[in-house]
Amino acid sequence: MAIKADVQLDAKGLACPMPIVKTKKAMSNLADGQILEVQATDKGSLADLKAWSESVGHQYIGTVDENDVLLHYIRKSSNEEIEVKTFEQTISNEEIIDRASNGGMILDVREEAEYAFGHIEGSKSIPLGELEDRLNELDKDQEILVICRTGTRSDLAAQKLAEKGFAKVVNVLPGMSSWNGDLSKKI
Repeated sequence: MAIKADVQLDAKGLACPMPIVKTKKAMSNLADGQILEVQATDKGSLADLKAWSESVGHQYIGTVDENDVLLHYIRKSSNEEIEVKTFEQTISNEEIIDRASNGGMILDVREEAEYAFGHIEGSKSIPLGELEDRLNELDKDQEILVICRTGTRSDLAAQKLAEKGFAKVVNVLPGMSSWNGDLSKKI
């Protein structure tokens, strides 16, 4: 059964945050209740688009995998301007090592493949799409330094952690795409 969408958006070949950026622009042109089909090849888009949709009030309907192309379906919530919430507590890439050495835990929310090709030594990998199911692996009393590639997924993860009662959470900006420190490839 094919799912009917009012508008299709080609985001194939794009990596985070571009599928979200393009989706946001496309959603602004839809009428209330219309459905957008986002075609993406980035596996991270599974968690990214769902979390983004929920954070701004759109209805994330689901995803279909067709020959390695992910078809995401999102229903626009309203024509009113939606205010995008961003996580207020942030630190820079330069501050992360110092904060980690003082007891903070670096939480990398990129996909497993991204993590495998280079991450900060000692960081913990929990992809954004698995975060809710793996909250028990985190200590609510420890500072959690959330990082991703560009700051988009880590922002969504930080919001989710705060909603779940984690009080010591910071988003690391601009993320691994601008990381100048050493990288580990040990899994």
